[in-house]
Amino acid sequence: MRRLVVYLGILVAFSACSQKPAAPPPGSGDAALTAAAVDVLEDTYRRQPTRATDLGVHKYDDRLEDYSRAAVTQEIDAVRALRARVEAIDPATLTLDRQLDREQLLHALDSRVLTLDAIKPWARDPDTYSSGITNTAYVMIKRNFAPPEERLRRLIAREKAMPGVLAEARKNLDNPPRIYVEIAIQQLDASREFFKTSVPQAFRDVKDAALRQEFARVNGAVVSALAEYKMWLQKDLLPRAKGDFAYGAELYKKKLWADEMIDTPLDDLLKLAEADLKKNQAAFAAAARQIDPAKPAEAVFAALELDHPPAGRLLEVAQSTLDALAQFVGEHHIATVPKAERARVQETPPFMRATTFASMDTPGPFEPSAAEAYYNVTLPDPAWPATKVEEYMRGWYYPLIENVSIHEVWPGHYLQFLYAKQFPSDVRKVFGANSNSEGWAHYAEQMMFDEGLRAGDPKYRLAQLQDALLRNARFVVGIKMHTQGMTVAQAQEFFVKEGYQSRPSAEAETKRGTSDALYGYYTMGKLMILKLRDDYKAKMGAQYSLQAFHDAFIRMGPLPLPLDRKSTRLNSSHVSESRMPSSA
Repeated sequence: MRRLVVYLGILVAFSACSQKPAAPPPGSGDAALTAAAVDVLEDTYRRQPTRATDLGVHKYDDRLEDYSRAAVTQEIDAVRALRARVEAIDPATLTLDRQLDREQLLHALDSRVLTLDAIKPWARDPDTYSSGITNTAYVMIKRNFAPPEERLRRLIAREKAMPGVLAEARKNLDNPPRIYVEIAIQQLDASREFFKTSVPQAFRDVKDAALRQEFARVNGAVVSALAEYKMWLQKDLLPRAKGDFAYGAELYKKKLWADEMIDTPLDDLLKLAEADLKKNQAAFAAAARQIDPAKPAEAVFAALELDHPPAGRLLEVAQSTLDALAQFVGEHHIATVPKAERARVQETPPFMRATTFASMDTPGPFEPSAAEAYYNVTLPDPAWPATKVEEYMRGWYYPLIENVSIHEVWPGHYLQFLYAKQFPSDVRKVFGANSNSEGWAHYAEQMMFDEGLRAGDPKYRLAQLQDALLRNARFVVGIKMHTQGMTVAQAQEFFVKEGYQSRPSAEAETKRGTSDALYGYYTMGKLMILKLRDDYKAKMGAQYSLQAFHDAFIRMGPLPLPLDRKSTRLNSSHVSESRMPSSA
């Protein structure tokens, strides 16, 4: 009996030891994730003070990025350590929203390491330095987040370090692609002019004579340093710039996964891109036949392009489209529009003009006071001959101006940014997937006309489709230039012949694609949002509302789209899709 009791006791003890401890409840790890996120964000602000200023975080306004090679190495090590800390947090211990933030953080940190350690713009792209310091000055003058005297003091502190940045460029740049050097040279004169005229003009009302004198000295040194940098690029770097801009297939796939959570095989992705291109080309031809069935689509479109404003009125015309679009969004229950400052149309800043047709610049999500929002439109270079100006302005025909305004303002990027302060976490206010943000704005173009904008006028549908073809061409060119050896010349021809773009537009788009390898995210995102909407509509049945879908989608923040499917706000499927839908 004693033996039996001992034996049973051993069994009980063994059984107790072998039982797994109770799993920690969901939410028990939220505090750890929040603390890790705070440290990731603080590291980002400290190492990227220009970005911090733009986000509305002003504790580092008097600092400039450290562009030295040693700083890059330190950042890579720090980011890897932060990633390990985030990864160590068990997702099972997190509430759903924190699970999404954890995934977002891991992908953002992976992308940061890939950029610094594999893509290496600090070693390969001279525009990183010259446009980088120009952007630093721009974020200090574009919004009145502090009195002019205070902003000027902080800018002077940053400008004192700018000649040193250009000196670091000379040390770091190693056999860059020739086209990167050409882009940097192309934009340098505008950057110098920006420091010579726009920056002093922004502080013309500062009364402190000593402060103005110090600024004149420091700012003059930046102008001189930029001139010397341009000369060095032309005489020294350009002749020996023989590097390849192409990522290669493996790096392309890694970056696509890190940035967008898409792991579709590249061959399949390319087939999808080409299929959507053909679909939109057919729709383009059908819209052209509605306008004039007796003419080929190319002739119909060429005639439409001739109806554009003169270059001097382009900003005015773009501004005039915004009120009507905002009214349509409200009256047709497209989305809930928060109260906001009116978006102001302005010329694209000089350091962005070589590769940017239009863009939206809004206050950061943490900005406490400044509310100015700018819709940037790129005007033709005044130095161009009249024939090139006319060719460029054909890309700004009236229906296209409206379509671009949909993308950038209503209900595109500006509406997204108006919700930014309400995003569920600071992580989503700082980090986001382009396939979400740009995908939404591109989706909005088609959706607005599908919902009755311009009552189906085929001229406006043609413009919407031309912009869709532009994004299709980016999708194809991005993959082919970076993984299949497509040349710059071949890419330009593709934009003209298959994307129906003007020569100046094709040139700018190709230049952009050499460094923005994943700029197919516009079409990727649009197709994924359309699929998500279809799934959501099927699930909701009679309770489906387009406005409710849009409001829920935007409020979640710019998550990679596979994460949207996990959200309780928009749970249309229990499957997290990381592959592109096979069809829209």
